[in-house]
Amino acid sequence: MFVRLTIAAAALSLASSAALAQGAAKLTDPQIAHIAYTAGVLDINAAKQADSKASNKEIKAFAKDMERDHEAVNKQALDLVKKLNVTPEDNDTSKALSKQAADKLAELSKLKGAEYDKAYIANEVAYHKAVNSALETQLIPSASNAELKGLLQTGLKIFQGHQQHAEHVAASLK
Repeated sequence: MFVRLTIAAAALSLASSAALAQGAAKLTDPQIAHIAYTAGVLDINAAKQADSKASNKEIKAFAKDMERDHEAVNKQALDLVKKLNVTPEDNDTSKALSKQAADKLAELSKLKGAEYDKAYIANEVAYHKAVNSALETQLIPSASNAELKGLLQTGLKIFQGHQQHAEHVAASLK
C-alpha cells in the first residue's frame, strides 16, 4: 500500500509541476500572487488534516510548522497585495492546484495510523519539490514587481527548508 501511495505522491508531484508550469510564462503578477497564496492555503489545509489524523509526534510537529509558516507567508502576501492595491486573480493554474489538493486530501482521509503518516509526509516532500521548482523556474522569473519577487524569493528559502525537513521526517519513518 505504501508503494502505491508513494507512486501516487510522485504522480501528484508531476501533476502539480505541470499545473504550476502551465502557461506560467504568460502569467501576470496578480495571477502569480494568487498561485503562491493558493499553494500556501493548500498546505495549511493538509497540515490541519495531519494535525487531526497523524499518529506520529514528528508528523504532528511538522504539520504544526507547516500551518504556522504558510499562514505567516500568506499574511505577508495579503499585506503586500493590499499595499500594492492589487487583486489576486484566479487562473487555470491555481484552479488545477486546488482540484489536485482536494483529491489528495480525500485520498489521505481514508488512511489511518502509520499508513497515513507515511503517505502525508511523502506527499509533503513531493508537494514542496513541485512548488519550489515552480517558484525557481516559473513564478519568480515571471514576476515583474520587485516586492512580489522578493516575497517569492523569501518564500522559496522557507519552503526549501520545509522540503528538507519533510525529507528528514520521511527518512525517520522507514
